[in-house]
Amino acid sequence: MKNIIITGTSRGIGYELALQFANAGHHVLAISRKIPQGFLGNQNITSLSIDLAIEDDLIQVQNFLSQTWKNVDIIIHNAGRLINKPFAQTTQEDFENVYKVNVFGVANLTRVCLPYLQNGSHVVSISSMGGIQGSMKFAGLSAYSSSKGAVITLSELLAEEYKEQGIAFNVLALGAVNTEMLNEAFPGYEAPISAQEMAEYIFNFSLTGNKFHNGKIIQVSSSTP
Repeated sequence: MKNIIITGTSRGIGYELALQFANAGHHVLAISRKIPQGFLGNQNITSLSIDLAIEDDLIQVQNFLSQTWKNVDIIIHNAGRLINKPFAQTTQEDFENVYKVNVFGVANLTRVCLPYLQNGSHVVSISSMGGIQGSMKFAGLSAYSSSKGAVITLSELLAEEYKEQGIAFNVLALGAVNTEMLNEAFPGYEAPISAQEMAEYIFNFSLTGNKFHNGKIIQVSSSTP
């Protein structure tokens, strides 16, 4: 049984992922600002109320790992923040708020976990097709899509830096999935993939994908609005 950290677990894909891993007998550290009622009483899920935009909040993760787990097998950077507004109205503060979660949160949590990662550990960052160079782009998502492009490059760099230690870093660039965040970006659009279905894909990739990939960006998209 593996020790798995998942961010953004209060809803959508992250919530479904935490339950799938827990139901399969793995130990889950679920990180989100709000702790969902569905996790209460689940012995395989430990929930921490953390705002990834606040670096000092991650002290809670450091304390938990040093006192309880001692090692981390999988990190799934699933949390994301999205702002949808015309570029001319998107302020520096808007960009900073998005990047604090989507980029700095990924970097900071990974840094905290590094002493507990080992040969065979797998770090999976959930990006977006909007962050892929040359993919279709959508007006209003300048902060979000550019942040998802940044995390792709970060993951490629970390895969190179830590390959000798046997720690794999991969990215899943998702297309449209029926989540609340998709509705925020594209109101009224209904994707053909549910959050539960995408969680099943990420579940399997997180457990086995590092046997075949390192430093890779996998495009997981059957539909793009």
